[in-house]
Amino acid sequence: MKAIEGRIGRIFVLRLEHDDPLPGCIEKFAEEKGIRLAQVVFHGGIYKGNLVAGPRKTEEPKPVPIVLPVSDAHESSAVGIIAPDENEKPILHMHGSLGRSGQVMAGCFQKGVTVWLVGEAVVYEILSESGAARVLDEEADLKLLEISDT
Repeated sequence: MKAIEGRIGRIFVLRLEHDDPLPGCIEKFAEEKGIRLAQVVFHGGIYKGNLVAGPRKTEEPKPVPIVLPVSDAHESSAVGIIAPDENEKPILHMHGSLGRSGQVMAGCFQKGVTVWLVGEAVVYEILSESGAARVLDEEADLKLLEISDT
């Protein structure tokens, strides 16, 4: 395990509106506010897009995702971490669960997940002298969170 220490910076409460794209609209907000590192807590309605619900085979070094399409309005709760990519662009990696009519699914929110009616999010900026970034892991072919103490 790797860890960095930080302190809470600014805290933002967001009201996302119908058809706002996740995670895109929160990433855009972070970029506009100069947020490099943050925790995001979200809840609200979701009605379009895809979740990734794990790899097809656990043993695969380059996971082939199980993609779950989202259609119709679902209640949702999710949490994630914003960290910069190699171009200093804030990237939100967010996992959550969706429910509708007693059925539940969970996974990683992919581009295209869309707010239905309203979503609410709290963004907790993390200030740290150390570093965290989304770096391409060649073996997994995924951008993973990398922690450094420099």
